[in-house]
Amino acid sequence: MVARHDQTTDPELLAALLQARRGTAFFARKLNELSDADLDGDSLLPGWTRRHITAHIGYNARAIARLIEWAATGVETPMYPSTDIRDHEIDFGTTLSPIALRHLFDHSAVHLNVEWRDLPEDAWHHKVRTIQGREVPATETVWMRSREVWMHAVDLANGAAFRDIPVPVLERLLKDITGAWKTRGTDAGLVVKVTDRDLTFGDTTSASPTVVSGPLPGVVEWAAGRGNGGVTAAGAEAANGTVPAAPKWI
Repeated sequence: MVARHDQTTDPELLAALLQARRGTAFFARKLNELSDADLDGDSLLPGWTRRHITAHIGYNARAIARLIEWAATGVETPMYPSTDIRDHEIDFGTTLSPIALRHLFDHSAVHLNVEWRDLPEDAWHHKVRTIQGREVPATETVWMRSREVWMHAVDLANGAAFRDIPVPVLERLLKDITGAWKTRGTDAGLVVKVTDRDLTFGDTTSASPTVVSGPLPGVVEWAAGRGNGGVTAAGAEAANGTVPAAPKWI
């Protein structure tokens, strides 16, 4: 049987697909290290167990696959009918047996990978719509998935850390998060500096900003609300060097 390959030849898109696939493999490894009983344990997300994380990642792959089908056929197939149905789906997933929950992750990841692989070159630029209502080209689905698998691998609370996430993913995560703050107007007076990269985000026009700084993995961990990541803070909102909580971004 002849091996089948991605139909796209765009080098940037191929690199992004590789990053997403590596993230999926990383999530799979951290999931497979957990016993069935471990799935009932807490994740890093308040109110969510590892079952919630696994169900979310499984159903997320199915939702993104629907967007790729939309791009391929031109027939509108939304990610979810509504956010309520998405949340209900995740809650249902937590009731599955351990083997069924693991199969949900495995099978949905394979399905999405096949949809990506078989999408014709020109269809990657067809517009689809995210659950937030944003119209984006199908190429954006690769980042949507990459972000989920890499960050939620850490949320499984099984030894993965933000330092395990590739630098390009961390940089784009930080750009997304700080961009969300700016859109919502919650970054007033806040500057984020990455000490091991020439990166600065936030309200650089403020006369007396609160400056949060640290290495890239730590800054992203803090910005994503997963801990302080060893970052430091200075300024009006950082009394006695206390690092303030990051603004919400999702």
